[in-house]
Amino acid sequence: MPSDAIVVVIPAYRVAPYISNVIARVPSNVRTIIVVDDASPDDLQAVLAREHDGRLVVVRHEQNRGVGGAMKTGFRKALELGADIIVKVDGDGQMDPVLIHQFVEPIVSGEADFTKGNRFDDLSTIRKMPLVRRVGNLALSFLVKLASGYWRLFDPCNGYIAVRAAVLRKVNLDRLADRYFLEISLLCEAYFARAVLLDIPMRPVYAGETSSLSPVGSAGNFAPRLVQRWLYRMFMSYFMRDFNVVSIFLVTGLPMMIFGLVWSVYQWVHTYRLGVPATTGTVMIGILPIVLGFQLILQAVVLDVGNEPKRGR
Repeated sequence: MPSDAIVVVIPAYRVAPYISNVIARVPSNVRTIIVVDDASPDDLQAVLAREHDGRLVVVRHEQNRGVGGAMKTGFRKALELGADIIVKVDGDGQMDPVLIHQFVEPIVSGEADFTKGNRFDDLSTIRKMPLVRRVGNLALSFLVKLASGYWRLFDPCNGYIAVRAAVLRKVNLDRLADRYFLEISLLCEAYFARAVLLDIPMRPVYAGETSSLSPVGSAGNFAPRLVQRWLYRMFMSYFMRDFNVVSIFLVTGLPMMIFGLVWSVYQWVHTYRLGVPATTGTVMIGILPIVLGFQLILQAVVLDVGNEPKRGR
């Protein structure tokens, strides 16, 4: 694939002090740099007007749409310009553009369709994290794995991504989130395009900016949407597009487990009010479907892990 098919999209909001350095560090083999001014209230337009990089294309929103809205505009513009690979780089300098080749190379070689930064590949980085942040990131990572079907990713909030344009053409861009849920929603949609994902180890560059997202807060805020995405993925993958052994495990395991839980809670409340212990048979009627249902659901998850998009499938 020719290097001039690479297009970089930079969503820009309140990044006037940093954007020039970001543009200057974009490698020369990148054909086009699209900066989406998301109605930034600073002097971003004046800064961009002073740029003399012939690759620069500026798109401006009249109203702020969030990073997701800016990226959807950038994606559409990149596809319109004939991009083969689209790279997202933030405008605040925390994502070093020098690393672009590391994100693009696996796509060019055919190893992946979608690459995503992973700041936690280095154990020394994880050790420096506070325990609460570490636990929050683990919880968020698991929820994203469940929702997206990409079980090997670890840094779901990392916004440094590169994606094959052919994948984006298969994705319904309107289903992507308008704000900070963008990267996760893109993962969820890329799964249906059977895009192969690869994590790229990286270190963030903190240039006076601090992240507005915390894994702990994100896990709580994103949880309802992630559960919704998981249910949608299960329904589409195992009931609409296919019906296989995972479907059978789910339609038998979930009702069993729900029945067991409802029965057990009802009997516990009933015996508590009467002050009479439940019989062994009554207890087993609740425990048995819970155990069997859990085992069936667990097996469905194991098979779902094996269904992650990969080469040759």
